[in-house]
Amino acid sequence: MWPSDTSNSAGIFARAKQVLPGGISRLLTWVDPYPIYAKRGVGAYIEDVDGVRRLDLMNNFASLIHGHAYPPVVEAVGAAIANGSCFAFPTELEIQLAELICERIEASEKVRFCNSGTEAVMIALKAARARTGRHRIAKIEGAYHGMYDHAEVSLDSTPENWGNAPASTPHVHGTPPAVLEDTLVLPLNQPEEAARLVRANAGTLAAILIDPVPTQIGMVEMTPEFIDAIQAVAREIGALIIIDEVIAFRLDYHGAQARFGIKPDLSTFAKIIGGGYPVGAITGTDDAMSVFSHEDGAPLNPSSGTFTGNPVSMAAGLATMTAMTPEIYQRLEIMGERARAGLRQAFETTGRPGQVTGVGAMFQIHFHDRPMTDYRSAFTAPAEAALAKRVHRGMLDRGYIFSPRCSGFLSSVMTDAEIDGLAQAFADTLRDIR
Repeated sequence: MWPSDTSNSAGIFARAKQVLPGGISRLLTWVDPYPIYAKRGVGAYIEDVDGVRRLDLMNNFASLIHGHAYPPVVEAVGAAIANGSCFAFPTELEIQLAELICERIEASEKVRFCNSGTEAVMIALKAARARTGRHRIAKIEGAYHGMYDHAEVSLDSTPENWGNAPASTPHVHGTPPAVLEDTLVLPLNQPEEAARLVRANAGTLAAILIDPVPTQIGMVEMTPEFIDAIQAVAREIGALIIIDEVIAFRLDYHGAQARFGIKPDLSTFAKIIGGGYPVGAITGTDDAMSVFSHEDGAPLNPSSGTFTGNPVSMAAGLATMTAMTPEIYQRLEIMGERARAGLRQAFETTGRPGQVTGVGAMFQIHFHDRPMTDYRSAFTAPAEAALAKRVHRGMLDRGYIFSPRCSGFLSSVMTDAEIDGLAQAFADTLRDIR
């Protein structure tokens, strides 16, 4: 079994290194000394190629809300594929999923589908530029919004380069200087400073991009004061507000924007609205979404894609979201509270400093007890990162799959007993590495 050199995963990885850079296609699937390869997923569990079964608390980085091989999704996908997987024609399934989103999300009057969360954010930013005639965007320091150049700015700045006020720092080598110049970085939960920075750049800002619970910042929630300040200053200068609900839509039946009192011009969705299949969506008010319309001539922001709105993703998403009733959202909320309470109790019983953040059916574990309000206060020190790595490995050995950051995203098919088992396994792991 993993990580034995004679495991099936080891043999597969040896083949992978011959054809994939570093032997992987997704960086976050990497686990030292080599990835664990999945064989099948059923319900809340993944079985690997060596026959080991683990409780899946990653759910493909929050993209699965009903676990693996959810029967209504399997049935819907099978029916869709039997009729053809993609066409150069639209299908009614696209309209049905759009209708569901518009019904639930107050600020979603129109929908434009795409194929991923990265695409959704990229297209939304382009739409904001087209609608306002301005070229710059603002985003929160440390927040992750996909792999678009502008959205990646200051994703992982460090004390060595972040400066006194948030600086625009590159995430990847070769980032064009113009990308840094066209991206204003704001500090999370500092309303007065953020508003000052926005006003100082008022004439050039097309949009402010926000996520009310940014996972890359340790699931530190935006405060009501910060949300109010951002909305007020955006309206003041005529910039659009874009809310990233790629992950956050799992927090509320009417979207995180309803939960946090945000009135966006544009919203981006992905992950759970595809039911485990590639999907993305940009939604917004009629006015903001008018840039996509061809009805009065060439659209200000044309967008298309070979697999956009494909019937397989639409069918899977429709089955998934139809099953996401208010009662299921409430049950996930209660399970999330139970999980966070159990993990906090593990810190208390073992005497190790730590805390647990998160909201709804999400959590993140932190191996310190200092207050966290923004990216810098939540920034992981090297010793904390080393401990997180050991805990991540220890939980894998006990049959629980965390993200490498020791975060988790629950699914509707989990039980209270499994949540309690998670807390006990975490306590045991802390004791073992003490």
